[in-house]
Amino acid sequence: MKYFITAICCLLVAHFNTSCKKTLDAKPDLKLSVPQSLDDLQAILDQTSTTGIEPSASEAASDNYYITTAGFNALVASTNRAIYTWQNADLFAGVSSDWGIAYKRIYYCNTALDELKNIQHNDQAGFNNIKGQALFKRAKSFWHVADIWALAYDSLTASSDLGIPLRLNSNFNEPSVRSSVKDSYQRIITDLKEAASLLPVMPLHPIRPCKPAAFTLLSRVYLAMRNYGDAKLYADSAIALFPALLDYNTVSNSPVYPFSNPNAESIYVSSSGGSLLSTTNFKVDSNLYALYAANDLRKTLFFKSLGNNQYSFRGSYANSNGHFSGLSSSELYLTRAECNARAGKLAEALTDLNSLLIKRYKAGTFVAVTAPDTGEALSKILIERRKELLMRFTRWMDIKRLNREGAGIVLKRFVNNTVYELQPNSLRYAMALPEDVLDLSGMQQNPR
Repeated sequence: MKYFITAICCLLVAHFNTSCKKTLDAKPDLKLSVPQSLDDLQAILDQTSTTGIEPSASEAASDNYYITTAGFNALVASTNRAIYTWQNADLFAGVSSDWGIAYKRIYYCNTALDELKNIQHNDQAGFNNIKGQALFKRAKSFWHVADIWALAYDSLTASSDLGIPLRLNSNFNEPSVRSSVKDSYQRIITDLKEAASLLPVMPLHPIRPCKPAAFTLLSRVYLAMRNYGDAKLYADSAIALFPALLDYNTVSNSPVYPFSNPNAESIYVSSSGGSLLSTTNFKVDSNLYALYAANDLRKTLFFKSLGNNQYSFRGSYANSNGHFSGLSSSELYLTRAECNARAGKLAEALTDLNSLLIKRYKAGTFVAVTAPDTGEALSKILIERRKELLMRFTRWMDIKRLNREGAGIVLKRFVNNTVYELQPNSLRYAMALPEDVLDLSGMQQNPR
């Protein structure tokens, strides 16, 4: 029997073993093997270089940007070229790939959860907080893995569609097996619901998850499942605790990166990057840029003109620290608006949409969005969702779920006089698992 012992696990084991003689107070050489207190476990979860960095392939494969042929040919890693053109194999390799990033983070979370059982303490609130943080971060990592390596959730096939390996403890010698898509999503939901019951309403800092963050991610997961009732339910719960929206009229246009990190909308802070998404490489689709009205403050706060009808993106809520992959209140208003529109609640849908948009237009210029029916309202909401959540790691999920609704979104790349296309509901929406992981584990590759 083969086991899931990738190079990342070997590196972790080496680190843990060599760290045993060091104290946890000697940062950043934190040992995961013998934590002695709740503070030690919190230190593990606070390692933002590991637990705050998230996979980037879903955004890199989406249609919010393009790379010129010269930029494409200059990419050093062949895996980046493969991701960009939606190839069938050789998309990920090595411990620094998205797979390694996700499962290293999961390992840290599982270590914290396992060691909590052995910690003597008299601080139940602190214990609950740490457990909730670990469950949330593990669930968010599972979510990114499912978004990248599993097909869109379909209630008719979810029980048989290939899901993800659900690593639920820190014993890396246990064999990895792929669960179904249904079981994968159920695990994410179970972890998030338990996390929500344990986490505080307000964290010490948004790098630590809180109750509204768990509700927000639950809302996103249910949206991906096209379960609009529960998506709205958890959006309601999150907004009740975290209703704040940032008025873009208060944001200065002068800095290279206009948005502070965190800001008034930051429910949970995390980031992602990668060379495909570096500001020197990618250009914003000009058709997408054209969707922003002249008085829409996002048109200047999000973009920088490069001339020749080319634009770069500078509107990350992570400021200069890559792209924001966290959770924000603006996403909640758009999710609730969409769910209300789908439920036939026109007034409620437009109220949420306009509550957001009035914060995005120059003061005194905004004209409230209207629609004669929920169908037109839904169309307008989905356009605003794309505009607002640009480079927020939701577009790949949205394309997958909306194509299941019949949207017919076709993705295209133009490189070296060749047109690459990704058709709606293609099997390539579940990207190929890393070949080295399959060789070591014996798990099944995604169908091509």
